[in-house]
Amino acid sequence: MNRRNQILAGVLVLQLVLVAVLFWPRHKGGAAGQSLFPGVEPGQVTSLKVTQSGREPVEVDRSGSGWELAGTDGYPAISGTVTAAIDQIVTLTADRAVATNPSSHKRLKVAEDDYERLAEFELDGGTRHRLFLGTSPSYGTTYVRVEGQNEVYLAGLTSSDLGGNPSAWIDTTYLTVTQDLVTGLTLRNRQGTFEFAKSGTSWTMTGIEVGETLDASKVTTILSTISSLRMVEPLGKAEKPEYGLAEPLAVLEVTTADKTYTLRVGALAPDGSSYVAGSSESPYFVRISQYTLSRLVDNGRDFFLVQPTEVPSVEPTSAP
Repeated sequence: MNRRNQILAGVLVLQLVLVAVLFWPRHKGGAAGQSLFPGVEPGQVTSLKVTQSGREPVEVDRSGSGWELAGTDGYPAISGTVTAAIDQIVTLTADRAVATNPSSHKRLKVAEDDYERLAEFELDGGTRHRLFLGTSPSYGTTYVRVEGQNEVYLAGLTSSDLGGNPSAWIDTTYLTVTQDLVTGLTLRNRQGTFEFAKSGTSWTMTGIEVGETLDASKVTTILSTISSLRMVEPLGKAEKPEYGLAEPLAVLEVTTADKTYTLRVGALAPDGSSYVAGSSESPYFVRISQYTLSRLVDNGRDFFLVQPTEVPSVEPTSAP
């Protein structure tokens, strides 16, 4: 075969390769208007797991007529939030296809190993489905792709509809105390023990010395911390040694006319973002933000006292 024939043969092979790439059968997505999950009804879904890129997955499971946060000894999820998310997923349709080539998956952040959110749900028969959520080209829309399909669609579903944190799926209120009913407060931490009593509308502090004045606003600050205390996430009902609650960093006792509320503050998370806490009003141990509980852990006696104002010294002027 001469040189010219070799070149022609090479061109022919290249053309055949290109034809194969362009026309090789692919898994086709649905026709316009067709459901992305044909035959799936919201009532069939028994669990939903959401993974936000770079974070641990969050899963909610059906429990009787409601839902619970997985791995938390049955902490209840907000049923309306879960069912709304499931309805949005299973009713997605193939109306607005924006890409059909796998090479676009990473660019749109809907690839197997590169996505913004991954929603996985299981049906009562055991079948599992996976939906990748990518970037958002405009307000209220997101690129989505069903696992096993090349087609990418533009959907009216956003990442905020599928929260990547446990707090997105639960009522985060952990402890509520009516401030007007409080008659006493005791805080114990590594700086000491600080006791306060309320008479009428005035607060007093045990052990205050002559020349010292209680800053009542600081007591109110502590009370406001627990008047509506919110968690980051529930941990479960078992008190584990690593929670550090056997030797807590702080204990707050708040007394009303008919009961005493106790809040224990345990170990700080390795990343410094939250403390473990336990309340006498709940069987669950939870994480609460470091910012919220640091005022119980870090503040000592001086925090509750009015600090003297320094008067600047004035140097005498010499007579002319």
